[in-house]
Amino acid sequence: IPGVFAAANGEMSYDTLAARAGAFNKGTGPYMVAELYPGWLTHWAEPFPVTPVDSFLPQYETLLAHGVSINLYMFHGGTNFGFTSGANYTKKLPIEPSMTSYDYDAPLSEAGWPTPKYYALRDVIRRHVSYSIPPVPHSLPVISVPAIRLSAAADLFKLIRRIKPVNAPEPLAFEDLDQSDGYILYRHRFGSAASGTLEVPGLRDYAAVMVDGKRVATLSRRDKVFSASIDVPAGGTLDILVENMGRINYGAELVDNRKGIIQPVTLGAVKLRGWSMYRLPFERPPSLSVKWESASAQAGIPTVYHGAFALERVGDTFLDMRGWNKGIVFVNGINLGRYWKVGPQQTLYVPGAWLHRGTNDIVVFEMNGHSTAAVLTGIRTPILTQLDSL
Repeated sequence: IPGVFAAANGEMSYDTLAARAGAFNKGTGPYMVAELYPGWLTHWAEPFPVTPVDSFLPQYETLLAHGVSINLYMFHGGTNFGFTSGANYTKKLPIEPSMTSYDYDAPLSEAGWPTPKYYALRDVIRRHVSYSIPPVPHSLPVISVPAIRLSAAADLFKLIRRIKPVNAPEPLAFEDLDQSDGYILYRHRFGSAASGTLEVPGLRDYAAVMVDGKRVATLSRRDKVFSASIDVPAGGTLDILVENMGRINYGAELVDNRKGIIQPVTLGAVKLRGWSMYRLPFERPPSLSVKWESASAQAGIPTVYHGAFALERVGDTFLDMRGWNKGIVFVNGINLGRYWKVGPQQTLYVPGAWLHRGTNDIVVFEMNGHSTAAVLTGIRTPILTQLDSL
């Protein structure tokens, strides 16, 4: 567009940049790289992409030497707190949910720590500026937290007792139910016994399937698992708890970004009509409206766990979610984001600013329930590179 500053993204030489941007500004400059990548984002269930310093630093210095302006994406890693993580897609995978951590292997880590990559970058910048660079600030304090026992629990079926369902002949998408994020429970009641293949082709994006309160299957859009063989007795209840794993960030699929169940559901090729839908947006933890019981749960059943821990001093920490399966965590009412044992992220970042001296509250919603002791700890360093099996 005439008069609009031209910039370019990605890894490229100065000559390539000048050729691309020059086509818009008649070769006169100035030139800018809008996104130069010192790292890369990570999706669940894929290796953490490490970007060596020597793979981008020579190019960075060459661009600086030619007077090019550069925006590093990302210079500072971060966190997709709550439900803010998005998703991508490829020809092979219909959705690639992004992790909660957006550490990005950036020069400054998720928690703001300067890395060796930061110091290498700093040395290059120093050679190309006429002003002095101030000292590097000290990192924020980090603490560990001993075993936190979540002694109270409430399963999914207790959670929905105070929720008024929306009834409709067909399953309704999140958007139809005026809900953006979180979970929706889809319930269908049977008169006669039924069995066969349950087909949920419109799943967006992950589901726990239960029959009469027992987990019978897991469905996943990422893994292209949209069906399962089930048996429902006469008078039985089918429950499908669906999780929105993040909306598509860019590309053609932006126009098809609804969540929940967006197509009819069939069992044995028979369309199931008559659904009750319970909204679970988890905009806040459910601790005020739930009747808590002792922390025991049937394996596979989505369950909320509640506990507390005391601190003499505060600081950043990382909740170690190894031993848990899939869900979200609230600390002092703040949704820290998703965890998922597939990794490579196995910890959740907790900024010290969100912790208190004295008692702190913690709530975990675990989609698969927890058949062993519900315990977690806070550790001093993140685990972002440990893959597990799906």
